[in-house]
Amino acid sequence: MQIQQQKALVTGANRGIGKALVQSLVAAGVSKVYATGRNLSVLQPLVDLDRKRVTALELDVTKFEDIERAADKAVDVTLLFNNAGVLDFGSVLEAPGDAFRRNLDVNFYGLLHVSRVFALLLKQNGGGAITNILTLVALASMPGLGVYSASKAAAWSATQSLRIDLRKQGTKVFNVFPGAIDTDMLRSVEMPKTAPEHVAKEIRAGIEAEMEDIFPDPMSQQLYRQWKADHKAVEKQFAAM
Repeated sequence: MQIQQQKALVTGANRGIGKALVQSLVAAGVSKVYATGRNLSVLQPLVDLDRKRVTALELDVTKFEDIERAADKAVDVTLLFNNAGVLDFGSVLEAPGDAFRRNLDVNFYGLLHVSRVFALLLKQNGGGAITNILTLVALASMPGLGVYSASKAAAWSATQSLRIDLRKQGTKVFNVFPGAIDTDMLRSVEMPKTAPEHVAKEIRAGIEAEMEDIFPDPMSQQLYRQWKADHKAVEKQFAAM
């Protein structure tokens, strides 16, 4: 699948992987990018990359009216990136209930609702693709990230069903499983991290190679190999962290 000349929409484009994705897509020659976020003002630097090709849209993925309004404006989208996400620390026993609601509202329901609304547009525009930014800990949970892991694991399950449902309309579904990335989300975590610009480049390459599951950094690639060989060993490794 060629990235050039696609018309893309990126949720959560204001920082981290989302921001790097917009920059990478512009560099790759897409004909249009809709950079979305909850606050239009913080998206202006992305618009300034190329005012003819980058359009900022206000979009809170937890608000269905925002999703529908974005779809009304981005009617030509062929490549959707479900990147918006939140991370709350805490185990499933100790985290407050609102942490579960927040993570599920954004990481699971947000992804699901955006995909359902934009699926029709993708069909009308020839099929296109949906790319979901998940996480390595969707495969095996870490106790301290129990809330986040659960929401992303639910999203992973839903996207596998989505892949089957959308195949008949010619829409491809790519899932991305990053490891530790150097973003605001993991600023407080001391460990080796990969630059989001590298991750965005690898995501783009994975889409062009039509890799359904993309592991875009050294940590995710190594742990995925271990997970395929012995997923219980990875589960125990993560449990000890």
